[in-house]
Amino acid sequence: MQSYRKGLLREKSNRNPKACRCVLLPFVIMIAIVFLAAGCSGSGRVKPPTADYQAENAYMQMAIDDARDGIYNGDGGPFGSVIVKDGQVIGYGHNRVLANNDSTCHGEMEAIRDAEKSTGSYDLSGCVLYTTGEPCTMCLAASKWANIEHVYYGCTLEDNSSIGFRDETMDEELGGRDNEDDYLSEMDRDACLKLFEEYMDTEHVIY
Repeated sequence: MQSYRKGLLREKSNRNPKACRCVLLPFVIMIAIVFLAAGCSGSGRVKPPTADYQAENAYMQMAIDDARDGIYNGDGGPFGSVIVKDGQVIGYGHNRVLANNDSTCHGEMEAIRDAEKSTGSYDLSGCVLYTTGEPCTMCLAASKWANIEHVYYGCTLEDNSSIGFRDETMDEELGGRDNEDDYLSEMDRDACLKLFEEYMDTEHVIY
């Protein structure tokens, strides 16, 4: 009996702990992949419902889609922007003032930052910006600092003001934009007004 017990002890002591770890490792990796996939899928964000309106311009539609994502997740106002160069989208963003507690995180500013990061350059010469609302004074100046060639906007400064934003007032205080007709062009206002109406129908914070 004693020799039998000694044999069992020798068998246990000879077991390779590394072999056990190798058996468990695939299961650990599988669990980690599941958790990472869940995190990367953005499952914590709300998916906007299907909209009953659409812009005629594809890039403006992309800006609307991004703005709607921000609206339904409480990121900020109904302002989305897309930057295009040579027919390729190189940057996009939506208003994240509330999400980041940062008053400079307007849609245009987020798109400019994204485009400059993706291109590795502060110079966005040859680029066109599409945005759901006419840029405020800050975003207009930033677009020029970035050398953006032209800006297409949906809703006007007056439209922005009609839903509670101070763009028009600030613009008047800083001298207006009478000389910007060659730089700014209105586009898809009707679709962007629908976006503004959708925003007003949701819970929101005016800032």
